[in-house]
Amino acid sequence: MKLAILSRNGSLYSTRRLVEAARVRGHSVRVLDPLRCYLRIAPGGFAMRYKGRPVAGYDAVIPRIGTSVTRYATAVLRQFELMGVYSPNPSDAILRARDKLRAHQLLAAQGIGLPTTVFGDNPDDTDDLLSLLGPPPHVIKLNEGTQGAGVMLTEKASASRAVVETLRGLYANFLVQEFVAEAAGADLRCFVVGERVVAAMRRQAPEGEFRSNLHRGGEAFPAQASAEEQAVAVRSARALGLEVAGVDLVRSTRGPLVLEVNSTPGLEGIEAACQADVAGAVIEHIATRVS
Repeated sequence: MKLAILSRNGSLYSTRRLVEAARVRGHSVRVLDPLRCYLRIAPGGFAMRYKGRPVAGYDAVIPRIGTSVTRYATAVLRQFELMGVYSPNPSDAILRARDKLRAHQLLAAQGIGLPTTVFGDNPDDTDDLLSLLGPPPHVIKLNEGTQGAGVMLTEKASASRAVVETLRGLYANFLVQEFVAEAAGADLRCFVVGERVVAAMRRQAPEGEFRSNLHRGGEAFPAQASAEEQAVAVRSARALGLEVAGVDLVRSTRGPLVLEVNSTPGLEGIEAACQADVAGAVIEHIATRVS
């Protein structure tokens, strides 16, 4: 199998591990910076070049696309798709996952449990919008934030209104959600590959913090996801069209609730916590799909 990995930095842990896992299994692999790929688009004539050379002959492409380059990099990925190259996470699926509002709508339409979420635009509707959610605490999230950035907890209705008004003044897109207190600052990251969860870790927020992201100082521990949690994770990835995803859940009194579906989940934290070859599972899944 001839494999391309779209990544801005070949030395990043996740990119390196995918390269290693592919080569150990006898596959040819090359890391391509998506911003150095350029495209020719014409009826019946999709083509791509990279640093002056044609890009051709690939069987599969793995997107490792950061949020800051989503628009350009997904256009490059779409070009691969139009050239007949398989990707476990197609460009449109990545765009669905990156838009938290759209993702929540699609997941809810499938009956997948989520924290209750509200969204509105007009300042005149703020009080009624918050009343749809219920009393605080509230979690306010930027629609395209990542790694816990742009996520705030407000403990009073007046604070929720103030944050909402500030974000509207900045023309930011955001969601407001219920705070799931019984989660106690912990969530469950289920790493989905194809139709199964290949590894799961519990992430615990540090004292005084409600965000459990490892980039925010959270700690990771190996976890055993229940059959229900695994089913929810796989259904969530499938609902957005992703074959490889990090699905973040919280355990609540009404069952697992999906916080986010990550289309470019990092490998370092979960491989270290679970002592699992997650990169290998990704490569093996891709190999079965292109064989």
